[in-house]
Amino acid sequence: MRMVERQLIARDITDTRVIDAMRRVPRHRFVPEDLSAQAYDDRPLPIGYRQTISQPYVVAYMTQALRLAPDARVLEIGTGSGYQTAVLAELADTVHSIEIVPPLAARAAAALAGMGYGNVRVREGDGYAGWPEAAPFDAIMVTAAPDHVPQPLVDQLAVGGRMIVPVGAHRQTLTVLMRTDEGVTEEATLPVLFVPMTGEAERR
Repeated sequence: MRMVERQLIARDITDTRVIDAMRRVPRHRFVPEDLSAQAYDDRPLPIGYRQTISQPYVVAYMTQALRLAPDARVLEIGTGSGYQTAVLAELADTVHSIEIVPPLAARAAAALAGMGYGNVRVREGDGYAGWPEAAPFDAIMVTAAPDHVPQPLVDQLAVGGRMIVPVGAHRQTLTVLMRTDEGVTEEATLPVLFVPMTGEAERR
């Protein structure tokens, strides 16, 4: 697939499991029908409700950063179109995903179920508090930008787990958090531009 060769492998995506997952998931199934011809372009696309489907490279970069094992339990905040969810589901044992926009939650859940992703649970709601009854998680991915790292999500990260979140009020930096026996470390990585995280994140 040209998208994978030119946008991922030609850059710094080296995890073969991530590359294979990006080849398998049909991105055009997750974009509005009138944009399907642009589904594999190297850019984000609007999906309605002032939300976007992320650029393929960013999807791959964030997924690679989590270093997912096949038995991983993953929490995703911001289901959106469901595309990133599907990529995670290809690599992990289970994916719990929360979407704050009701029509997007319903549409993504239907799309993922229709494509046979039986290891995904989609919940409509505010992702700031996470999914405590299903915690702890081996990996957490946040696909909307808060201006700070939500503490409830950090609390739901298992020891040895990794979280990636775009942090910043306007332009953001992808930040990778790792929980160890000694505590939590943070590493700033890639500059990005995500839609803001809404709901409780705005009130903190």
